Formats: sequence, structure tokens, C-alpha cells
Amino acid sequence: MTATLRPARPRAEHVAGFARLVHAEWTKFRSVPGWVAGMVAAVAVTVLVSLLAASGSGSDANEASELVTGPDGDLVSDAFHFVHGPMTGDGSVTVQVTDQDASHDGAMAGLMIKDGTTPGSAYAAVMVTPAHGVRLRADYDTDIAGGDGGAPRWLRLDRSGAEVTAYESADGAEWTEIGTVRVRGLLETAEVGAFVASPPEMRVERQAGSTSVGETATIGHATFEELAVDAGDAADPERWTGDDIGQAMEGGVTRAGGTLTVTGSGDIGPDPPDDDPVQIGLFGAVVGLMVVVAVAVLCATSEYRRSLIRTTFAVTPRRGQVLAAKAVVIGSVTFVAGLVAAVAAFLLTRPLLRDAGFAPPAFPEPSLLDGPVLRAVVGTAAMLAIIAVFALAAGIVTRHSAGAITGVVMLVVLPILVASALPPGTAEWIMRLTPAGALAIQRTKEPTAGLVEPWAMVGPWAGFGVLCLYATVAVVLAARSLRGRDA
Repeated sequence: MTATLRPARPRAEHVAGFARLVHAEWTKFRSVPGWVAGMVAAVAVTVLVSLLAASGSGSDANEASELVTGPDGDLVSDAFHFVHGPMTGDGSVTVQVTDQDASHDGAMAGLMIKDGTTPGSAYAAVMVTPAHGVRLRADYDTDIAGGDGGAPRWLRLDRSGAEVTAYESADGAEWTEIGTVRVRGLLETAEVGAFVASPPEMRVERQAGSTSVGETATIGHATFEELAVDAGDAADPERWTGDDIGQAMEGGVTRAGGTLTVTGSGDIGPDPPDDDPVQIGLFGAVVGLMVVVAVAVLCATSEYRRSLIRTTFAVTPRRGQVLAAKAVVIGSVTFVAGLVAAVAAFLLTRPLLRDAGFAPPAFPEPSLLDGPVLRAVVGTAAMLAIIAVFALAAGIVTRHSAGAITGVVMLVVLPILVASALPPGTAEWIMRLTPAGALAIQRTKEPTAGLVEPWAMVGPWAGFGVLCLYATVAVVLAARSLRGRDA
């Protein structure tokens, strides 16, 4: 027998055929009132629950007595012990940090030039740390790395107008430049001197579903020698005075000849509140996704229950293409619905959240054009779309509506409840290993040590990637199920 070779179908024909299949699946979807109503309900539920969450939330961050704002108006922490004196105009200050004793890896000891002693005022500082080497930091938002290692180390700050350049040296003879920063609004006469800070240790405890967050102050010690100021008009280091800046615990300084031993506590840097008003405004997606899961599963299982899948496969024998077309339709419909819901929830919850205390300066006014906000809003729609594809594949694999809906919802929602009652380390692993971590895509702020929400324990893209992995595995299993089982 002679085999007959058939010419391969042109690529354009394949594309056109798949486009027709997608159109057929779209027609099928919009022809079922229950499915369309389900998507509308998902939008409504997402917006409604978001409004309820916003109306029940509140923040007193702007009412705190220790509220400190930096040069750009953002909340900052500015607490340390400062041994200082005035310097007018350009000049330089040099010191050898001979020893640093601190229990916190982020403890700081070094030189600073600061626009007065008011907490939140502009500054530039060069410092040694126990775990992060030498650093040049300025105005609470600039951090430039120097060499590795800590004390003993020579440090120097040179001022030229508003520009401050930092140097480090191992022996006080050969110097290495770390970098130059421009200090905003630095007055002609500024305070220069040695400082010590040691951030508090954060403590998070979970018991039986309740969470407590606290902090314990830490104390840093450092020894300074060879203090020298080279400027036309500056106070002699021997006449420098010691002050606790901001909310620092009581620090101090002792003098022995030309040696200063300084004790201090506190932190210097950004200090935004942990609450994320954008994420609060998108909270309804947690409930809306349950409706999305139900619709997506029914899109798969209803055809089996009514034996319509046989007709579909009779018209299109390529079962993998059928699955792909279904995934494209349910994913696209869900993305559009999710985007409408997310944008509406964001815009409608803003006035409620603003009235509840989520307002400047503690909470800068968010805009849809802000990168993190745009990622959270569009990411919410993308997350719902991937969950819909995941649920569709689960429905094809199980062919059982209730089982597939329950399984997907439990995988996405249950880990949040479980993680909320477990120690942080265990909770973090749960969020890393389950699709629930995808909710981190809604967060617009960097997690801090005091943050306890489970979905903030992973990065936004890491959590979203885990969800995509689950959906990919489910689609592969669904494809194998379609090819290996009768319709």
C-alpha cells in the first residue's frame, strides 16, 4: 500500500481556524445567561466588598505625637545620639571609628552633617555598620554602599555648598571616595559631628489566630578618635555637645583625652505606616475570585453534564485547541471584568479611605498612573484571569463542579486563614508554596518587619509566578485528560 502525503496546512489557515474556534467559544459563553450574570456578579461583589472593607478601616498615623516628616514630606524615622557643633560654609570633618559594639545588624556609627537638630531635617552621613559595611546616606532616601567590613575605619565628610562627598580609609592616609550627594536646603551654618544609632528589634507573635507586634529598643556603642574639623568657621570638637535627636532612648557621651565613647539608639530612614490603602481598596477581589472560580468551573463541567462536549469534539477533533480556546475566552473575559472591578473599587474607595485617615502626609495620595498602583490594579485583573484558567482546567480534570470549585477556592483562600494563625516563618512558606501568595500583587508598599498580613510575606511577582505555575500544571493535566479519556 502506498501512503498518500498531504500537504501541511498553511500557518495562516491554522491561525484562522483557531480564531474561529475562539469566536465559537465566546459565542457559547455569552449565550449562557448564567455565565454572563456570574461575571457581572463578580464585578459587583468585588466593588461592594471593597467598599465595605474601606468603610470599616481606619488609621491614626497622622495623629501620632511623634510624627516626623522628611524634606520631601514623607514620614521618616530620625532618632540617634549626636555629638555635634556648628560649621559655617565649606569644610571637612574626619574621624577614626576605632570600635563599634552593637546587637543590631543595622546599627550605625559615623559622621553627620545636618541642617540643625530638628527631627526630619536634611542630612548627609557616612557610617560603619556591623553587617552592611560602610554606607553613605542622605535625606532618608539615598543609600550608597562603600567598602565591606566595619570598625576600625577612618571616615570623612567634605562639604562644598549643598554637595557633600564621603570618603573612607583603612589607615587615614589613602582615601577612597564613596560618593557625592546633594543635601536639599542645607543652610550655610550646619551641625557636624559624630553620631550613634541602633534600630529597635521587631517582634511578631501569633497565637490561636491573634497577632501581636512589638518592638524592643537596642543600644549601640562606638568609640571615636582623631576627630578633626578643617573649616574657616567651625566649633572645636572639644566643645561639641551631645543631644538625643527625636525619639531616641537616653544616650550619652564620655570623653577621655581625644577619645569619645558614644551610646545611642534609634533609627534613621523612611518610616511609612504598614497599612496599604490601595490594597485595602482592592480587598473585594478575595471574595470576587470565588464567583470567578464558580463561573470558570461551570464553563467546563456543564458541557460534560449535558454531553455537549461530544458535539464540540465532533466539530473540532483537536482537543488541545478546544482547551486553548476555552482558556483564552475565560481568561480574557475575566481579565476585562476584573479590570473594570479593580478600577471601580480603587476610585470609589479613595474618598472613604481618605476620610478614615489614609491621607497625607502619612499616606501620599495615590494615582492610577503611579507604577505600583497601576501594577496593583492591572495585576488584580491578571490574577483573577489566571485563577479563572486554573479553575477551568480543574473542572476539565475532575468533571465535578462542586469538587473543582471547592478545591480551587481552598487552594487560593484557605492558606490566608491558616497562615494568619501560624508563626511568621511557617506562614511565609505557606504563602510561597500556594497560589494564595498571588494576592501580594495588590500591595503597593514594601513589606516591613512589623507587617503581619500573610499576603505581604512574599514579593508581588513571586506570588503571581507561583499562581501561574499552578495554572500551567493544571492546564497540562487537563490537556492530557482530554486526550486520554472519553468525552
